[in-house]
Amino acid sequence: MAGTITSTTTTTSSGPLLDGASAPSEPVVAVDCNGADMGPAEVAAGAALAAAQGARVLLFGPAAELGEPPPGVEVVDAPVSIAKAADPVAAARTTKDASIVLATRAVAEGRAQALVCAGGTGAALAAGTFNIRRDRGVYRPALALPLPVPGNPVTLLDVGANAEARREHLIQFAFMGAALARIVLGVPRPRVGLLSNGEEDARGGALVVETGAELRERDAEANLFEFVGNVEGGDLVSGAADVVVTDGFTGNIALKVLEGTSQVLLGAIREAARSSMRASAGGLLLKPALGTLRMEIDPEGVGGAYLLGLRRLGVVPHGRFKRTGFAQAILLARLGAREDIVGQTHESLAQAGALRLSPASAAGASLRR
Repeated sequence: MAGTITSTTTTTSSGPLLDGASAPSEPVVAVDCNGADMGPAEVAAGAALAAAQGARVLLFGPAAELGEPPPGVEVVDAPVSIAKAADPVAAARTTKDASIVLATRAVAEGRAQALVCAGGTGAALAAGTFNIRRDRGVYRPALALPLPVPGNPVTLLDVGANAEARREHLIQFAFMGAALARIVLGVPRPRVGLLSNGEEDARGGALVVETGAELRERDAEANLFEFVGNVEGGDLVSGAADVVVTDGFTGNIALKVLEGTSQVLLGAIREAARSSMRASAGGLLLKPALGTLRMEIDPEGVGGAYLLGLRRLGVVPHGRFKRTGFAQAILLARLGAREDIVGQTHESLAQAGALRLSPASAAGASLRR
């Protein structure tokens, strides 16, 4: 029966999720196992790796495929998946026993403090919005991904949650991305850039120009990041900014280009190293250095994209990840919950005056003018 717990491990239950409620000292991460390319068992294996490092995990998926859970892992039998649903919004709204719906509900009820979804991004976004809900004052959630580039990671957002965005959305994305870079990646004062087709302030469409002007103003007032202006596509890997902001349509295309290029490049290097005896000898000499490079640009190393803007943190790893990638996603979700990235992001937005006003607040502000 869906929703039946098959292990006796105890999890923390803090009751309904309330604004400002604090997470326990060791947060529980709810994980939707359905939708991964290698199947739910691979996600469960990743959860076991994370649990061996101290993580507490609540797994939602087909119990018959997940095996006996190790200490620190609890399994909820949830075989129904909507990861491949053609209309994820409708599926999340109507399929109450879907694994992602049950996982997001566990987070909303306080039985878990962060979410990892191994399946479809659309289903995670829809179920998260319905159950965990948007944080107060946030227009739209965004997917933020620390790009796996050599050297310091560059956080790109949005990478797929919103195909279209308005100025106020991009403003909030900038503060969300800066908070992520500061809290998770340890960048004291992140440099934020706006993705455009040229570095000049006047380049780009009206949305980019207007957003850039407001970010300069807010940077001067809030002093929470350094706005470096427009950045071009090549700057995603050049280190010109720590955070790059764009809409989800553009960001997703940029991400897929980078992923495809890195895979083709690694393949070309392997083929070149095998092309002759001399090349093979050189390849052996370069093998340690190339191994380090491969680890630096491995998408599994960053654990996936952060789903920001909800009342609890979500992490969305790529469905093709192996167990090490899923383990990294779980550990990053635990870190984000521990460090209260949601609360700190909200505080940054409030400090900058970038939160959406309620209708009553907006009316009051209008009258005061």
